[in-house]
Amino acid sequence: MTLRSIIEVALQALARNVSRSLLTMLGVIIGVSAVITTVAIGAGAQVSVQQQISNLGSNLLVVLPGAVTTSGVRSGTGAVSSLIPEDGLAIRGLDGVDAVTPIVTVRSQVVGGGNNWNTMIQGVAPTYSHIRNWDLTSGTFFSQNDLDMTTKVCILGTTVVSNLFPGGGSPIGQSVLIQNVPFTVIGVLQSRGQSGFGQDQDDVALVPFTSAMKRLTGQTYVNMLMISATDGAVLDRVQADVTALLRQRHRIIPPEPDDFSVRNLQDIANAAAATASVMQLLLIGVAAVSLVVGGIGIMNIMLVSVTERTREIGLRMSVGARSRAILEQFLVEAMVLSTGGGLIGVVAGTAITLVIAMLAHWPMIVSPAAILISVVFSALVGVFFGYYPALKASRLNPIDALRFE
Repeated sequence: MTLRSIIEVALQALARNVSRSLLTMLGVIIGVSAVITTVAIGAGAQVSVQQQISNLGSNLLVVLPGAVTTSGVRSGTGAVSSLIPEDGLAIRGLDGVDAVTPIVTVRSQVVGGGNNWNTMIQGVAPTYSHIRNWDLTSGTFFSQNDLDMTTKVCILGTTVVSNLFPGGGSPIGQSVLIQNVPFTVIGVLQSRGQSGFGQDQDDVALVPFTSAMKRLTGQTYVNMLMISATDGAVLDRVQADVTALLRQRHRIIPPEPDDFSVRNLQDIANAAAATASVMQLLLIGVAAVSLVVGGIGIMNIMLVSVTERTREIGLRMSVGARSRAILEQFLVEAMVLSTGGGLIGVVAGTAITLVIAMLAHWPMIVSPAAILISVVFSALVGVFFGYYPALKASRLNPIDALRFE
């Protein structure tokens, strides 16, 4: 028999019991669709993590005030007012440092356009936009001259704009009151939505940190220093250099504890990415088990098929069919079941992925490599689990097969 005739006979045999064939493929369909969906979810999670990292900024270090011990009682991080703008200027001169911005934070009511809204006011330097990779949708960022002159200008996030100016008009040039101090709106930040912790990143107003210190808080210290390194490869060295410089500036002599802490956000990002990868591998493992279960189902049905068709096999062998042709026929049937189930699973998995992406607003990426691997693996499952039933059929004795009832 030619390969074409073997395939035709195999397809005719499967078509005689369509319902059983579809039920046999169900395990493979579920397994492949699970692989496609889980790989898409894992890839989407990694994209989401990378997006959150990008939103935080590139190659970022954060310097926070440290703790203080009073009468044996230790306060938490940030209890010491140990950071000043001059620390940021000194750090800016270190090798490997791209940009630095002091950050002064205060929560306050903002009044404008006949409305008011309570939001986070952040006093920052002009380098903040570069460090955070945060552009404007309209207007301009404040300049170094605004910083030097403690100019009363501000940049609003889209949440603040929508609550103060709900009519949809441009807020550029409008005046808003922050703690009864008039600030002129000169820009609107691009919308970033929620952070990974559910915080609305657009609910913010930016002002020059000198204006925030002089006109809003009256403090001479800053709440944080944000540092961007020139390259991720030098991040650890920059972190060590910043620590050494601040110890020198704050006159800290070991074993005295530091009155600050330097945090490398890349470590957090790497941990999040590693967690997403582990979860993806776990989900793929579960999906692979489903494929194996589907393969066992194929083997069981093929064994039943061999038993049911024993007389047919004996008749074909008695008129000249070789054992090799019988073996190939049953292998083709198993491969058709597994590969067909794999292709249906690809379509089902892609559809499920698109539905989840639309309902959950989660980035989903259907990988062509995952589709190819799933289909190939499903075909191999058919060969592996179909070989024993096919071998059993090919080794039947024609006389015994013809006597079979």
